[in-house]
Amino acid sequence: MSITHSRIGIVLAILLSAAPALAQLPNERIGEQVPRDIREIYERGLGYLAKTQSDAGDWNSLGGETGPGVTGLAVLAFLASGEDPNFGIYSSNIRRALRSIIKSQDAVTGYFGHSMYHHGFAMLALAEAYGAVDDRNLWPASEASSGRSIGASLELAVRAAVTSQKKNPYGAWRYSPDANDADTSVSGAVLVGLLAARNAGIEVPDESIDRAIKYYREMTSDSGQVGYSGGFGGFDESIARISIATLVYAIARRKDLDEYEATLGYLTQRLEASGHEH
Repeated sequence: MSITHSRIGIVLAILLSAAPALAQLPNERIGEQVPRDIREIYERGLGYLAKTQSDAGDWNSLGGETGPGVTGLAVLAFLASGEDPNFGIYSSNIRRALRSIIKSQDAVTGYFGHSMYHHGFAMLALAEAYGAVDDRNLWPASEASSGRSIGASLELAVRAAVTSQKKNPYGAWRYSPDANDADTSVSGAVLVGLLAARNAGIEVPDESIDRAIKYYREMTSDSGQVGYSGGFGGFDESIARISIATLVYAIARRKDLDEYEATLGYLTQRLEASGHEH
């Protein structure tokens, strides 16, 4: 897989930043063995996703936030289950969800609608599925000739993200692909998707990654706090934003940066912090 699934929790925090979060108990935070009750919760969650998925492959009937990004997050959960994505018990759910994501993509621009949040998470899901899900089984016979492959859709998504970044004066992203400002939350969603695509073998320009990391460096203070939007400044205690910055520095293989050490240090000194309401 292009990004280890253990990191998905931080990625989810980007999209679900309005939901309250509680600090984990110390004995649940680290360790290789997952407690039985947590495994059962996870399995029930997957069962709920499987039961509530629409025939079209999305979860639009549940209300709340919907779209290709949400569908992508569900795909990540299924892929992380450990079941075979091609023949396991969730294989049909994964295929339906991937078809839904691909169908939602603009065939010309490569953009997954709603917002760049959705674009980033849809791109991440495709990157995780690329090479793991057999394209030969993705589309039913009636759509096989017209349906894009996972790789083709992922390449289009990368092109859309890079095009959006080139138009952005900060070298990052915000809600619209044509935005003139940026924030570290939306940029995290898109950058993690790009890094996943690169790790999966899709060509992503080094310049694009370097510009995005430059933006994060400019948004990171010496203390390790991370600003929210625009240029340098606006620092406060946002565990989610600091986590996002630490994640992108690490996945981009820039652990040599002082900013990585600062954000990592800030987090490790506050392992019990709840992040307030976010």
